[in-house]
Amino acid sequence: MSGDTMSDEITGRTAAEIAGSVRALRERGALAPGDLLPPVRELAARLGVNRNTTVAAYRQLSQAGLVVSRGRAGTMLVEHDAVAQEGYAQNTVLRDVGTGNPDPALIPDPSGILAGVAGRPVLYGEPVIDPSLEAWAREWVAPDLPASDFRITITSGAVDAVERLLAQALMRDDAVALEDPCFLASIHTVRLGGYRAIPVPVDDEGMTVDGLRAALDAGVRAIICTPRAQNPTGVSLSPARATALRALLAEHPYVLIIEDDHFSMLSERPYESLIGSGHRRFAMLRSVSKFLGPDMCLAVAATDPETADRLAMRLSPGTTWVSHLLQRLALGMLTDDSALATIRTAGAHYAERNRAFAERLRAHGIDAEYVDGMNLWVRLTQPARVASQQLMRRGWLVRTGDEFLLDETAGPSHHARLTVHDLNDEDAAQLAADISSAVG
Repeated sequence: MSGDTMSDEITGRTAAEIAGSVRALRERGALAPGDLLPPVRELAARLGVNRNTTVAAYRQLSQAGLVVSRGRAGTMLVEHDAVAQEGYAQNTVLRDVGTGNPDPALIPDPSGILAGVAGRPVLYGEPVIDPSLEAWAREWVAPDLPASDFRITITSGAVDAVERLLAQALMRDDAVALEDPCFLASIHTVRLGGYRAIPVPVDDEGMTVDGLRAALDAGVRAIICTPRAQNPTGVSLSPARATALRALLAEHPYVLIIEDDHFSMLSERPYESLIGSGHRRFAMLRSVSKFLGPDMCLAVAATDPETADRLAMRLSPGTTWVSHLLQRLALGMLTDDSALATIRTAGAHYAERNRAFAERLRAHGIDAEYVDGMNLWVRLTQPARVASQQLMRRGWLVRTGDEFLLDETAGPSHHARLTVHDLNDEDAAQLAADISSAVG
């Protein structure tokens, strides 16, 4: 559909009405991925509204993942699944160094534990949390959770927990503060839920105080934060930054704080929390996917009692509770000496391999330093998309920082997120040399 014809179809007087009109046209098939929306001024003039109203409508559509701004080329409709996903790229012959995957050789083997956890079948109406796992989980999170009054809920992974937490606390179009750059799954979850993502910049000490203050002033009702091994940057909250953020949040005790400690058992860093002792709505999440494997879809959620009650209504028996077989298996592995030794080996491996690769890059004159986490966040001397195209010609597929950015006005990213811990020394040396050539 041409821009002029499309302009005649779009209706509305408010930003929400205009955005809803575009959604309806897309759902009816009158608009399709690749179609350009009318220029902001043109649509505002036809509808008789302020330009800022049209800008706000396009922003809502962008935050929902339905459109993407191409600068002077206009605003284009995209597929619903516009947000990049973690994992291996499909249908490529290139060596993929952007997967974010753990090393399968360093995931503990569950077969020896599996036979011993079957036990008695669990039936409808029984408790949804295995009592032994609940007791173990309380001891696991208590030292790092400032709040003393909390409950344990078990969910099907951290992403499942975040989706349920937002659904029980928010309404469509509510604002959610996200780190920028941000974990891909968080971007995806917020957009699919119809919430508005408010970017909070991340520096070497974590979320910035000014950024979070601006988000709170914008009316965010929830905050999603990764206190250590932030994905994609690897940074962790410093004690001073955490203290400053808690002081700021003390004035907003009912804003839901969601902390995703995804790298918990693998991290080298101490845990610093945004959650103050008097905060009223919170959730600390610890999934097992990074050290027991992505297929072990289980996470521990430590929440305030009211949030726990709301989650319980969405995790009732017979619908969506986590399998007790999976709960027992996770507990068996998390308390097994051999499995724990493998997890410790994995954590040391990721740190050692990422540090070694950062050193290779520095030898080529590229400023790189490993902080923490599964991946390496590398600053490049030119736009990452340009460098990635050069690397594709050399046989490598990398993730550019653009995929993790929320602030559309920030310009092209100069970062790449690399998953290099599974490269042998020869391949690592070759990739470092190719990156140097690509940015040279």
